[in-house]
Amino acid sequence: MSKLGKFFKGGGSSKSQAAPSPQEALARLRETEDMLGKKQEYLENRIQRELMLAKKHGTHNKRAALQALKRKKRFQKQLTQIDGTLSTIEFQREALENSHTNAEVLRNMGLAAKAMRTVHENMDLNKIDDLMQEITEQQDVAQEISEAFSQRVGFGDDFDEDELMAELEELEQEELNKKMTDIQLPHVPSSSLPAQPDRMPGRIRGTSSTAQRSQAASSRRAEEEEDDIKHLAAWAT
Repeated sequence: MSKLGKFFKGGGSSKSQAAPSPQEALARLRETEDMLGKKQEYLENRIQRELMLAKKHGTHNKRAALQALKRKKRFQKQLTQIDGTLSTIEFQREALENSHTNAEVLRNMGLAAKAMRTVHENMDLNKIDDLMQEITEQQDVAQEISEAFSQRVGFGDDFDEDELMAELEELEQEELNKKMTDIQLPHVPSSSLPAQPDRMPGRIRGTSSTAQRSQAASSRRAEEEEDDIKHLAAWAT
């Protein structure tokens, strides 16, 4: 077993140490990323400084220039390692965040399932079917009641229409007879009108014939009116 494996095994041998929560682990990973970022910045500055020293010495002090280049190479190697470590930590942080999100989603879905189970424990499908059937029946009853109220109510409407029409005609006839009785008929004289004396002796003959024709016409009109009155009285009775 490698020394690195022994180191991690020895550090984690305590079973009493509780595992950190996802939030704590994410916080520590972010702290590590910040620390390595600062280390990157330091190494980049050292690399630039060593490069400047190497250029400064150049051919004047070859040994110092080579030492500066060697240090630059070591710093570049460390910087490459830190880049890899940061990539690994970033990947681990994203995976942990996704796992934490999935765990929260799963936990919430489990709570929702328990809540639904608690609600459904007090529900019986048979009772639901009975309730829906009862609601349907009551709706039918309400519809029948509404239709009954909307129908025209008639008490004793089964009369003979012919009898009613005959009775109506009798009432109309009685009313007509009453009106005919109340009519005041004009008085027709039974005797002929007296002849008017002619004041002109020369026209006595012509005037006498004219008076006779007028009297005859008046008599005929009186007889016709009397016949009409008799017919009207007979029709009314």
